Amino acid sequence: MTSRMKIVVDRDLCEGNARCVQVAPQVFKTDDNDQLVVMIERPDEALRDAVESAVAVCPRQALRVLDEA
Repeated sequence: MTSRMKIVVDRDLCEGNARCVQVAPQVFKTDDNDQLVVMIERPDEALRDAVESAVAVCPRQALRVLDEA
């Protein structure tokens, strides 16, 4: 069985710093209110490095990657 990653955002922690957007703009963006938008909640494996880098640079540790079966 193949696992697939899922991006989870803790909205209570996210401050909209947009560092994740800088690292993975194909996955994340901010809206007009500076709220984080995850454009691809379950991205392909090809984006894993970018997503994991985005998680790592989040100053509030508001992002997580879950591996689902």
